Amino acid sequence: QTVRHGFPYQPTCLAFDPVQRILAIGTRRGGVRMYPCLVLSLVLGRPGVDCYCQHESGAAVLQLQFLINEGALVTACADDTLHLWNLRQKRPAILHSLKFNRERITFCHLPFQSKWLYVGTERGNTHIVNVESFILSGYVIMWNKAIELSTKTHPGPVVHLSDSPRDEAKLLIGFESGTVVQWDLRVKKADFRIYYDEAIHSVSWHHEGKQFMCSHSDGSLTMWNMKNTAKPFQITFPHGKNQRDGKKPEPCKPILKVEYKTCKSSEPFIIFSGGLSYDKACRRPSLTIMHGKSITVLEMDHPIVEFLTLCETPYPNDFQEPYAVVVLLEKDLIVVDLTQSNFPIFENPYPMDVHESPVTCTAYFADCPPDLIPVLYSVGAKHKKQGYSNKEWPVKGGTWTLGIQTYPEIIITGHADGSIKFWDASAITLQMLYKLKTSKVFEKQKAGEGKQAAEIVEEDPYAIQMVSWCPESRVFCVAGISAHVMLYRFSKHEATNEIVSLEVRFQCEAEDVISPEVETNPPFPDQSAQSPSIKTQPLPGSPGTITPEGIKDSIPCLKVKSRPVRMPPGYQAELVIQLVWVDGEPPQQITSLAINSAYGLVAFGNSNGLAVVDFIQKTVLLSMGIFDLYGSGDPYQRLSRSPRKSKQFTAGLTELSDSPGALELERCKSPTSDHVNGHCTSPTSQPCNTGKRISSTEGTKLNRRGPGRPPFRKAQSAACMEISLPVSHTEESRENSFSRSRSSSVSSIDKETKEAITALYFMESYARKNDTTLSPSLWVGTSLGVVLAISLNLPVGEEQRQTEPIVASPSGTVLMLKGSVLTFASLDCSGGLIHQPYEVWRDAHSLDEHEKPRKRKLVNFSPSSSQDTVDYQFAVICSEKQAKVFSLPSQTCLYVHNITEASFVLRADVVTLCNSVCLACFCANGHIMTLSLPSLRPMLDVNYLPLTDMRIARTFCYTNGGQALYLSSPTEIQRITYSQEMCDNLQDMLGELFTPVETPEAQNRGFLKGFFGGNAQTFDREELFGEAAAGKASRSLAQHIPGPGGMEGMKAAAGGVVGDLARARIALEERGQKLGDLEDRTAAMMANAESFSKHAHEVEYTTVFWFFLHFKNYIRILLMLLQVAWTVTHLAVDVLMHFQM
Repeated sequence: QTVRHGFPYQPTCLAFDPVQRILAIGTRRGGVRMYPCLVLSLVLGRPGVDCYCQHESGAAVLQLQFLINEGALVTACADDTLHLWNLRQKRPAILHSLKFNRERITFCHLPFQSKWLYVGTERGNTHIVNVESFILSGYVIMWNKAIELSTKTHPGPVVHLSDSPRDEAKLLIGFESGTVVQWDLRVKKADFRIYYDEAIHSVSWHHEGKQFMCSHSDGSLTMWNMKNTAKPFQITFPHGKNQRDGKKPEPCKPILKVEYKTCKSSEPFIIFSGGLSYDKACRRPSLTIMHGKSITVLEMDHPIVEFLTLCETPYPNDFQEPYAVVVLLEKDLIVVDLTQSNFPIFENPYPMDVHESPVTCTAYFADCPPDLIPVLYSVGAKHKKQGYSNKEWPVKGGTWTLGIQTYPEIIITGHADGSIKFWDASAITLQMLYKLKTSKVFEKQKAGEGKQAAEIVEEDPYAIQMVSWCPESRVFCVAGISAHVMLYRFSKHEATNEIVSLEVRFQCEAEDVISPEVETNPPFPDQSAQSPSIKTQPLPGSPGTITPEGIKDSIPCLKVKSRPVRMPPGYQAELVIQLVWVDGEPPQQITSLAINSAYGLVAFGNSNGLAVVDFIQKTVLLSMGIFDLYGSGDPYQRLSRSPRKSKQFTAGLTELSDSPGALELERCKSPTSDHVNGHCTSPTSQPCNTGKRISSTEGTKLNRRGPGRPPFRKAQSAACMEISLPVSHTEESRENSFSRSRSSSVSSIDKETKEAITALYFMESYARKNDTTLSPSLWVGTSLGVVLAISLNLPVGEEQRQTEPIVASPSGTVLMLKGSVLTFASLDCSGGLIHQPYEVWRDAHSLDEHEKPRKRKLVNFSPSSSQDTVDYQFAVICSEKQAKVFSLPSQTCLYVHNITEASFVLRADVVTLCNSVCLACFCANGHIMTLSLPSLRPMLDVNYLPLTDMRIARTFCYTNGGQALYLSSPTEIQRITYSQEMCDNLQDMLGELFTPVETPEAQNRGFLKGFFGGNAQTFDREELFGEAAAGKASRSLAQHIPGPGGMEGMKAAAGGVVGDLARARIALEERGQKLGDLEDRTAAMMANAESFSKHAHEVEYTTVFWFFLHFKNYIRILLMLLQVAWTVTHLAVDVLMHFQM
């Protein structure tokens, strides 16, 4: 794993280091992310500094505590374990862990510049931990001693711990029941006890330590004065309605947290979450800021998890001077500027909005054209939101360098609302460049409309299913969930265009039933056996009709805007292609998509057929069923059928029972369905809905089969998955609940399937066996492992290309593999990758003389030829089960490799790595494999990540340079690498969380305030909590666990510098011996000095002579002490200089 981007999934807590300016966020899955702040911990700092840490236990992080300006962090987890993280390295590691065995941890508090951590438990006890050694102290504050003996009830768990700003020896303990106790650590007894009839959620001190504020479960805030703790001197209900008769205001929602922050030049800030009136049930979660007499309520889009006030000083006994509030929401992180009266928010430089709409697909492009990122950023910057604070992002700790290995990288994410985001992923960072909203192409659906789209999806009819992008030509193609395809061209200028709309109708003429004989590879058909040229069906986009029987026909799911549309700079829609209803059946979702800018063609297919569209002439070039693609070379036997008699397989393959009465079709209607290898596998946010039950008569018609032919069964190939969702519709269950039904063989006699188009690839190749010249072709892969080649005859010349039609004819080539076909690639005879031809980008709307539209400039890549070989090209084809390399044009299978038998490949791509080409595969059992090309020899096989969530299968994708990514959670993108070169350079590319910073000095309070007790009193905690005074804690109470980042881990990681460490140790031992000798001499001199002093005090000074005599002795002692101090200082400086070297 290299780096993780996005918002921490299911956050639980927050912490901030005010000196280092880094933030940490803990999550429910045991993670910490840090940005010049921290999480899971996630730790964050200045943009570019982003660190992800994971607890091995996976337990939720309950609380985070920074050792301020020490480069360390304490995490308290739900498994009652405390962990100490070392942040002084680029990849933080655990130094110590402390596991509580008999008590549950509920709250922790670490005073500033203290090494003793207070730990409150569910039983109401308070324990003390030394954060240096992570050993429990024998000093314990038991709950029964903290409360009065006359109290008959347990005070509840500890919900608050803090030391008094006025006296560090006074510890304030808050219990859930409403009891507050101030405990004197020196005398080991309570100074006072407060009993309140409402439960306490949080406590906050005034910086002078004379009063504190509590928030309660009834929505009230109470202020307590240290001089009189019998009752609160102020009770307020900030959002409660005052009663006219003077009664107590109506209860409100609990105030979960309050912070009381003072300012030197203005009124204090009182900031709290919750506390709204119950009668406002529709109001969103809010944060209230009270400053003087003004009350500001900030409504949030998501529930508030926690918030922190950022202050100028880390000292609790000084004016806090708050300047910002960090608010952690369930699905967002915002920072509010407190220095401006309207409280604007800061623009977040981190990619926290990856999940703004659920991610439905991803694409990863490395080594893009260098001018692409700046131009995308320039058009995207014009659409940024306004109204942000004009101040710098306050979380700005850490340092970050660009690193050595940097090249342009772009990540594309498709979302459920139809939006597409382009991200700059260069140098392991992530910044959003540009956002495209595809829904603007269509008319807004009014109430009652869009029923035809609802037949396919329940909601989100614009959800993105897959994308195809040519970075060189900047042509972008999108396939949506409503069986629609959109084509975009990039322009730096605004334009007003009409969007051309085409409709495609798949009319199937055959029942996709296969014969048992599928294991045998059919011979390649001769040219004479080829079927005639494919007839083109350029549909004019005829209006949809509804038959008198009420059956929909030729109706698209969405309505494209018919008027001219003003389009801003960026990607501008040019063409929309929609599949239409056929005889009352909705179109099936698209399972494969490919585009080629040089040919001017876009191809897409599903389980009904294949369509090829000429986007230059805006015509449908080809629209036909899969059966028609085979011609006479079909290796399967099929039964003809009427399209009206078959029910629609909308989201995958369907299992038909032998009993027609119990026959039922299930159709996944989720717009965010997982499509793995062209089939719907698992929804992420909406449950699958059961389709219509088929009548007995219809079932009989569907089950037409020949004599002895087995009944239809659900396909058990590696391309199909059965979804079993529980009744509960919670987000977690929807994402993680699925069951797989698979077979080791894709061609079992008992398992028969409906065929679908799963892979498409345009390339210059030898499509026929006896071809002697390269020609454009389209390679088609199906879910049955069949590969077909379609030859394309393009007009020569630009003018002819604009008017003359393209001729498509079947090549007769039929190749077979096991499992659904996933990917294609083309290699030259030397094993080099042949890239697809493309058109050089030109701006059709440019007004500049130098940028005026010019003639199309095409770039072709021809394979290198060799006189010693008959074949000039290799075709690489990978399926779910195996990979094959064919030699073209002879179509000889040169290499075969069975990738997996027990599992199946989810994603496969041909990528470049270290100036070579390889095939990268990700299997469902979690293995990442790489195979050499063209020899298909295994180079890497790592058990990385088992398929525990279908989200991973849907979003996993490879790119060049040995990198890949996937959606590790609904809100986070995880990037990984399998390149050794990338691993070697990764350490230089990671940011530094800790930077040496001077701790600010405490403000001088003045002589009068110090004289009258205004300064805080300090005490030596070591004297109270150390082993000498408090003894040892019970071994059964907690167990110390050394972490991998401690001495053991450092010894294991220090193999390369053993010699240097040994020499340094010898030098230290020599200096230690010298210091020991010096200590002995110093002790002897000190003994002599004490003897002189003792005798001097016993002498009675009666005369001036004796006074001067003893004064002379004192001078001698003082000189001796100065000499000793000089010697010690000299040796200490010598030791420090050695360490620096």
